Amino acid sequence: MNYLKYTQYVYILFAVFFIYDGIMKLNEGNDNSTLSFIIAGLAVFMFFFRRKFARKFDDRNKKQ
Repeated sequence: MNYLKYTQYVYILFAVFFIYDGIMKLNEGNDNSTLSFIIAGLAVFMFFFRRKFARKFDDRNKKQ
């Protein structure tokens, strides 16, 4: 289960991409930029959620 430590960073990559996408849509005058920022916020939330989950999992394995 070592992959849990690294998969959380995929969410940060998604967040950076969607923030970039939202800024580009804002510069073009596209009204659809809000969705990109919402997805970016969700990706940041998932990063911290997965990070906390991975730490709990590691702590539980260390106790056993």
